[in-house]
Amino acid sequence: MPGKNKSAIKYWPEDERPRERLIKYGSNTLSDAHLLGILIGSGDRRSKKNAVDLSRDLLSVFGALENLDQATVTEMCQVKGIGAAKAAQIKAALEVGKRMASKPTGMKIKLKSSQAFVEQFSPFLKNLKKEIVKIVLLDPKLQFIKDLTISEGSLNASIVHPREVMIPAIRESAASFALIHNHPSGDPTPSQKDFEITHRLNQTGKIVGIHMVDHIIIGGNEFFSFADEGLL
Repeated sequence: MPGKNKSAIKYWPEDERPRERLIKYGSNTLSDAHLLGILIGSGDRRSKKNAVDLSRDLLSVFGALENLDQATVTEMCQVKGIGAAKAAQIKAALEVGKRMASKPTGMKIKLKSSQAFVEQFSPFLKNLKKEIVKIVLLDPKLQFIKDLTISEGSLNASIVHPREVMIPAIRESAASFALIHNHPSGDPTPSQKDFEITHRLNQTGKIVGIHMVDHIIIGGNEFFSFADEGLL
């Protein structure tokens, strides 16, 4: 009969077991590895590693939770002991966290400042490896109607045509709109193409009577607002 795996979490002192510690002391007392261990749930029998060991292996490879957010399920599965089910559980939990961070509950979302846009959309955009361009549609009170992804580009550029913005804006009876996209490089400084797109959409908006309130570029934890800089 095979010997017991003494590294298994069930053999740890109760106060050191992640799940029990969370219940007794709260989730904020746990390390990233312990939180991931709870999500992973079980260890790997072949390597005799417990769930926390596997979590530490993941963090050793990817460096931080935000890098795990960028990683694909396939990339996570390259870590020994992490299968598709465990990777999917982690990706689902990270997505839940982003959605909770960005969407107030029980109230209409008002986007009256660049900071409000950033708080709403940065969790979804700041860690992406490719450039995503979104249009955000607003009612006359600057309340959120909906957002649409209008372009998914390479690391270098995305092509945005005014009709891709104006057709959904007209269809949803939007009073105004904002453009928001990410720079995967982490540098939110606008490119010449960003200036050209902003000018073209701003002018088109004036023609059709739908005001462009901002164009925001998110780069890592920083952002650039055309409205804040007086460029609209």
